[in-house]
Amino acid sequence: MNPAGGQDVVTRLRRLDCCAVSDAMDKLGIVDRVASGLPQQSGQGRAAGRAITVRLVAAGEAPAAAPGSAPRHLGTTAIELAGPDDVIVVEQRTGIDAGSWGGTLTLGAKVRGVPGVVADGPVRDIDEARGYGFPIFCRALTARTARGRVAEAQTNGPVTIAGVAVQPGDYVLADGSGVAFVPAADIARVLDAAEAIAGREAAMAKALLAGTPITQVMGSDYEHMLR
Repeated sequence: MNPAGGQDVVTRLRRLDCCAVSDAMDKLGIVDRVASGLPQQSGQGRAAGRAITVRLVAAGEAPAAAPGSAPRHLGTTAIELAGPDDVIVVEQRTGIDAGSWGGTLTLGAKVRGVPGVVADGPVRDIDEARGYGFPIFCRALTARTARGRVAEAQTNGPVTIAGVAVQPGDYVLADGSGVAFVPAADIARVLDAAEAIAGREAAMAKALLAGTPITQVMGSDYEHMLR
């Protein structure tokens, strides 16, 4: 049994949108957990799951590989750790115009059933991602390779995404409105609150379609819904 009740946490999260989750966190006083400025550049629909994090740095600042170890390209460790309930979250805030994610990584993630990638940084090979129908949310697009420019500093450590501090294992929901990061310790109560908000908004839509004036539908109950 998971901490959010009888239903699987990620399944419940997939049924919500980022706005409902953002409203739920506002209601609960969980602030500064929603990132803007990371539009969806490929794929359709939302991406939801637990965060597997990757932090990139300028190539000269990456930790040296252990003697005798084979080189690993950035992002590959995260892909091998990930599955259908995980979203890969990449920090590439070096200021260097170089890809934090690319086409072969996208295919590798898709093969493992990963639902999407969120990158605070440039992504390249976006046409390949669009061809695969793979959801990518990112700050910018580029054609420049990471080779010799940026490298992986850490997988599954803390990252900062568009000003939001994210820990591995936090929950991620990304859609056309934004990206919400829910602390793992808060996911049960956020899901409960978001589902209640989504239910009330569905009832409002039904009332509008039935002919209720919008001033009545969006009256004091709506204004006070997050109290």
